[in-house]
Amino acid sequence: MTVARTRSVALVGVTGRSVEVEADVGNGLAGIHLIGLPDTALSEARERVRSAMVNSRYAWPDARITVSLFPASLPKRGSQFDLAIAVAVLGAAGVVPAERIAEPFFLGELGLDGRLRPVRGILPSVLGAAKHGDVTVVVPAANSAEAALVPDVRVVPVTDLRQLVEWLRRGDSPPQLSVGALPDPPQPSARPAVDLADVVGQPMARRALEVCAAGGHNLWMLGPPGTGKTLLAERLPTLLPDLELDHALEVTAIHSVAGVLPPDCPMMSRPPFVSPHHTATAASIIGGGSTVVRPGAVSLAHRGVLFMDEAPEFPRHVLDSLRQPLESGRVTVARSVGSVTFPAKFMLVLAANPCPCAQPQGKGEPCQCTPTAKRRYIGKLSGPLLDRIDMKVTVARSSRRELMADRQFVEPSKTVAERVLAARQRAANRLASTPWRTNAEIPSSTLHAELRPPESAMKPMTACLDSGSLSARGLDRVIRVAWTLADLAEKDRPDHEETTTALTLWLGASL
Repeated sequence: MTVARTRSVALVGVTGRSVEVEADVGNGLAGIHLIGLPDTALSEARERVRSAMVNSRYAWPDARITVSLFPASLPKRGSQFDLAIAVAVLGAAGVVPAERIAEPFFLGELGLDGRLRPVRGILPSVLGAAKHGDVTVVVPAANSAEAALVPDVRVVPVTDLRQLVEWLRRGDSPPQLSVGALPDPPQPSARPAVDLADVVGQPMARRALEVCAAGGHNLWMLGPPGTGKTLLAERLPTLLPDLELDHALEVTAIHSVAGVLPPDCPMMSRPPFVSPHHTATAASIIGGGSTVVRPGAVSLAHRGVLFMDEAPEFPRHVLDSLRQPLESGRVTVARSVGSVTFPAKFMLVLAANPCPCAQPQGKGEPCQCTPTAKRRYIGKLSGPLLDRIDMKVTVARSSRRELMADRQFVEPSKTVAERVLAARQRAANRLASTPWRTNAEIPSSTLHAELRPPESAMKPMTACLDSGSLSARGLDRVIRVAWTLADLAEKDRPDHEETTTALTLWLGASL
């Protein structure tokens, strides 16, 4: 009897932390004891591990077994430690060579019959293990495609405990990923079925959508129902370019931790689109949980679009909870079990009706809402939140003649996406020496020190700033939109035309 050591990974948010698993089989009252801040799911591992070993035809040591998870101060949650605990116990009992299990990382949940079941969060766990250099990671076969996304890591897929033990005993080459399990290199993804050409009669809104996609800006659309606000928002992702490799891994890791990663899609190469219902709670939007903190809608929309339809129907405190992640690009969830930080860089799209009755204000069908009711309804969108919106567009109902005339000017998403990609490339070239890639990410200090438009172009904005209709934050957002308009127009710097248009978009739907 001896002490055996192996390694696993604990997830803190979307960050993997290495955990050393030690097992000691010695004298004392027979039983297994887990130490090192395990949660309920991990405490139940003792029964799963025992049944899995017995049903795999390996004798359970009739002795006192102590399993320690180091560092002891780091909370450990979930069932992905099952395999590491079982391997450490087998090594301490002399079933497998202790030196063979010291270096690899073991991840996976054990079934009572010894089968290895998939777990959520494999990608961030393997990314955490990869920080230790050239490592070997043993994962369930069902998670192998996701784990293989991490470069310079040897992934060993295992279907059951017996297969793993026999490989550790023999010391030969590990099981290999099957050809079908290996993920293909990231390729340009097929565009969704929806297309911008489906939206007719809203040229201004389509243009605003293009600017929003080119610069990563936030958008508010105000108008009566049936004017195409939801159609426009759903087609915004079709204008966005595919995610770069580092961004794709980041987005995939978040969805893996949340347990919403599609099984047939190990890597998400397209920007996500998240549209929560207006009855969603603050915890579901921002993230939370009583024992295990999970990412919310703002993190699931990371590097993509968060669309809040019927925005005034959301509780005001839920809407105001978006203010901090819109500024910082991340959200910190503090609970009694600890604080977890999730990335949350998203494009926010709000859609709202002008009043509660949402009736047209034309002839024959007057709106029945009083001015007070209208102000109270739109007032649910607080001033500080709207101050963080880059563009505000009023979407009106179109007549039959306007619809027919606009059809000849409608462009498909593919055509607009090419202009968006070219504009983003110009912005990326301009920001090549910085950590930012889009105009919306540029901080205020850099914006005014190095990228300030000419004074002639600043006059409309400074006039609004002096009159109080434009805040200092709003000034920064107008300048960012002006740079995006210049990129779309293939100009070196924004001039008076771009700044005036950006200012109009910022003030467009203000009430």
